[in-house]
Amino acid sequence: MDISVTDFKARCLDVIRKVEKSRKAVTIRRRGKVVARLEPAQAGSEEQKPWEQLRALGGSVHAAPGESVVEDEAFKAQR
Repeated sequence: MDISVTDFKARCLDVIRKVEKSRKAVTIRRRGKVVARLEPAQAGSEEQKPWEQLRALGGSVHAAPGESVVEDEAFKAQR
């Protein structure tokens, strides 16, 4: 579904409810150009930690919790 910025401003709560219910994204346009996209939230995304979301998408974390992937010398060089 496409909607103009003006229409979105006037009906934003209705549009959000529609996206939530239909699970379909809405493209928001200004003068015909896409300026934003409202998409339904992924199920359970608020409950997952960022690294869990990364793993769920097929990514990997290369450091243990509390461990930095950047060496101490690199931090010192930035100061």
